[in-house]
Amino acid sequence: MSETIFLGVNIDHIATLRQARLALEPDPVQAAVLAELGGADGITVHIRSDRRHINERDVKLLSGTVKTHLNVEMAATKEMLEIARDCRPDNVTLVPERPEEITTEGGLDVTGAPEQLAEAVVALREMNITVSVFLDPDPAQIDAAAEIGVNQIEINTAAYAEVSETRKLGPTEVERVKVAEVAQRAHVAGLRVAAGHGLTYRNVRGMVAIAEIIELNIGHNIVARATSIGLETAVREMKALLVR
Repeated sequence: MSETIFLGVNIDHIATLRQARLALEPDPVQAAVLAELGGADGITVHIRSDRRHINERDVKLLSGTVKTHLNVEMAATKEMLEIARDCRPDNVTLVPERPEEITTEGGLDVTGAPEQLAEAVVALREMNITVSVFLDPDPAQIDAAAEIGVNQIEINTAAYAEVSETRKLGPTEVERVKVAEVAQRAHVAGLRVAAGHGLTYRNVRGMVAIAEIIELNIGHNIVARATSIGLETAVREMKALLVR
């Protein structure tokens, strides 16, 4: 019997296009509706401290519009926890954040600040929000995440994506195996396992083959494809690749 992995569509870059002109369009809320029509199982957005794309208004409206599952990526700061308290998404993914980065550059270091992160996890779970952490494929990070009580991990697939997209055939399987090993470790620890970052229509099947991964979050490549064929169709094409 076939199984289809949960697809979370990140719509940050719809807001990036809007902010390029500080205009009203395109609206990420409308994009979320189209993504769901195309078969998305969830919508992901990242609200940053500099509000470079997604803002509070977007998160608030999305929380009342998304019919599937709203996942909000954010840093573990007091400001962001207040936004979560106000908007009540289904899930929060705690991520690292540096002001000068173009996109998230690596996983969260759970081993480096366990008490601060544990406090954020407790606060979010008291709001009845499930909690995920974005991690590099490092066994120590998986173990630390399990200890602070998260519901889920999201494995950073950037290294796998980079070698697969540049066709460096030797390291590709090495990077895929790293993801597979920590996915299994997290599953054994009782954590729900997601993955994402840099995945494309060309390389996503390598992640689909990992049995423990039940969710993939993909944004840029879907939005890029959508500029040619429309968002609903672009999501439908990606969803078709997630069957195993």
